[in-house]
Amino acid sequence: MSGVRVVSLVPSLTEAVALSAPGLLVGATDWCTHPAGLDVVRVGGTKNPKTDRIVSLAPDLVLANEEENREPDLAALRAAGVEVLVTEVRTLPQAFHELAGVLTACGAPSRPRWLDEAEAAWDALPAPPDRRTAVVPVWRRPWMVLGRDTFAGDLLSRLGVDHPYAAHPERYPRIPLDALRATGPDLVVLPDEPYRFTADDGPEAFPGLPCALVSGRHLTWYGPSLAEAPAVLGRALRAARR
Repeated sequence: MSGVRVVSLVPSLTEAVALSAPGLLVGATDWCTHPAGLDVVRVGGTKNPKTDRIVSLAPDLVLANEEENREPDLAALRAAGVEVLVTEVRTLPQAFHELAGVLTACGAPSRPRWLDEAEAAWDALPAPPDRRTAVVPVWRRPWMVLGRDTFAGDLLSRLGVDHPYAAHPERYPRIPLDALRATGPDLVVLPDEPYRFTADDGPEAFPGLPCALVSGRHLTWYGPSLAEAPAVLGRALRAARR
């Protein structure tokens, strides 16, 4: 598939394709921040892509995700004759499987080294010495947290951190702050995306609890960042002790 033209609507996949098959990407969203200096046409956000602009790029393939992108936008692209590949990533094994499939579909010349390194890093992860429970907000005003079947929840579980809403009917339920505190967590995990929690915005809502401020890219992205994610997240979680 030499010369295939690719538009990515998923930041994780943008980084994966850009590093594995340079020159194939012709378009990406405004939120596709990695790799730095990526020179492609910007096609809007993940939730509101400019479908007419995407069609004008004449892509052979558009990369999407069932969680990050809206079906009406993908349907509009298909109606315009554009092939759309939709990924589903809710666990680490799914991520590795989907990444391999995406790179093959894009015509990557070979399996990238970073993918082998990522699998090796997670395979070498030692069993956690103990397990802790954490509330994991992903938004504020209203408070939203990790629920069932989330990629971030799977990564945290492998690092010894469980969350109280893993069996909730919704994947990202809205939970009042008082209810979050009432679960009696050992710590709070605050990523810097999609909501940008910081030392001054988030921890004050959970007085008396240790808070781990973590990189959202390492917690929620499924791409080259997976190679360093176990070490990066592990350090942040270990630092958040009572």
